[in-house]
Amino acid sequence: MIGRPPPARAPGNPQAQESLGISGREMAVLTELAAGHSNKEIARRLDVSPNTIKTHVARMFEKLGARRRTDAIARARELGLLS
Repeated sequence: MIGRPPPARAPGNPQAQESLGISGREMAVLTELAAGHSNKEIARRLDVSPNTIKTHVARMFEKLGARRRTDAIARARELGLLS
């Protein structure tokens, strides 16, 4: 129909997210990383401890085959997990 926007797509790449075993919470942390937030800032924003964020970040690195934040973000963008 004319004048009607296309249906909204789910953000990211659900197939890649599922195949890598990335949880919803890990995706939230990854999004915050891509926004440039520190672990402390992410912990505050997600209302969890900084140690929990460290754990999520370490698991994301493993799942994405990354050694640092910039690698994880670049890989996530390649996979379509982040825009």
